[in-house]
Amino acid sequence: MRGSDKETESVQIKIAARHGHLNDNTQQFIREKAEKLLHFFERLTMIEVTVDLNGDEKHVEFLVQAEHKHNFVAREKNANLHAAVDLVLDKIEGQLRRYKEKIQDRRRTPSTGEVNSPPAQGATED
Repeated sequence: MRGSDKETESVQIKIAARHGHLNDNTQQFIREKAEKLLHFFERLTMIEVTVDLNGDEKHVEFLVQAEHKHNFVAREKNANLHAAVDLVLDKIEGQLRRYKEKIQDRRRTPSTGEVNSPPAQGATED
């Protein structure tokens, strides 16, 4: 029985490393951060994280897939891997927040075709 290994029901999280290896603690850190994206938008289907360890800077890319074939991508680089993950998460969170606001506004906004503006003052008809 695995006590600390909790599985996310609806979201698959894939973590890949290029030019190196991520230890278990780092993978767990990334997984926990990725799971927090569900607080911003719960209809995510997959989160793919790619970490490139080549050179001094660590490159982190998040590819997030949501229902109805909406994909969100963010990339960030930093000498500190944890900082790069935090920076890329800020970008993805912003994208998810804007997308969520956009789809919520669509449902609430009345049709603008039926809104009539009052006639301009001083305008006369001949």
